[in-house]
Amino acid sequence: MALVVICGQPCSGKSKAAATLSEALKESETKQNVRIIDEDSFHLDRNQNYANMPAEKNLRGKLRSDVDRSVSRGDIVIVDSLNSIKGYRYELWCIARAAGIRYCVLFCDVDETRCREWNMERGDRGEASYDDGVFEDLVRRFERPERRNRWDSPLFELYPSRDGIEKSSPVVSEAVTYLTKTVDSKTQDVRILQPSIATQTARFSEANSLYELDRATQEVINAVVEQQALGGAISRVTLGNDLPPIEICRPVGLPELGRLRRTFVKLMGQSSLSGPPVPTDANSGKRRFVDYLNREFGGNNA
Repeated sequence: MALVVICGQPCSGKSKAAATLSEALKESETKQNVRIIDEDSFHLDRNQNYANMPAEKNLRGKLRSDVDRSVSRGDIVIVDSLNSIKGYRYELWCIARAAGIRYCVLFCDVDETRCREWNMERGDRGEASYDDGVFEDLVRRFERPERRNRWDSPLFELYPSRDGIEKSSPVVSEAVTYLTKTVDSKTQDVRILQPSIATQTARFSEANSLYELDRATQEVINAVVEQQALGGAISRVTLGNDLPPIEICRPVGLPELGRLRRTFVKLMGQSSLSGPPVPTDANSGKRRFVDYLNREFGGNNA
């Protein structure tokens, strides 16, 4: 149903914000199912996660894969991590768009000095904290979300050091309303991301691949070539397997057959993105190709 990206500096109250939002959603009138995806679920030390770029890249990959598996139209997924790189937030936005769900960013806006103090306080209490070097590196590389970016919009801003983080706070209430409100096409105050060709997996390849269709059409071409090679005037090519014959009234060369086959495969690939699912078993693919060839030859002969 929705993907929520928690964003903020290290030790800015992101985990508390995620937990608070989760509780508020579960207690809302719609009683939402919520899943929080965070770094602790991988049982790795936070300093190990950000010790170097390969480790950080690996962590982002694990989080992204988990999000990709978890998004659905029935649950709200909250990603509790730094999410400090705008390119990574864009990747998460693309996942939401491919799934056709709502998306928003919840930003914990806390100044660096306060985050540094909270990090030290955690260490003093014996809780998990960032090493000084890791903390300073993360602060330096943080890329603040901006409303004008589609992958940062809509943006809900919390100020934990000033207002705290409460279920009753206006920002949390506003986020809950956005995530649970019924879509109104007139006001358009809630946006459902729409899949595009760039983000949508071709439905054709969900059941079978274009490779299988390519192979099926090649078998038809081979049959046409072989029967023409037997000599004599051929008016039809039979394929068997309850498939209709191909009606031809003239010799058809391999270059023309290859061109028609490539065009047909391309058309099937496009229709799988914009229209009904294309049948993908071998006979269905061959039957469609035979019908296509009969239309082409019939038009050429007319």
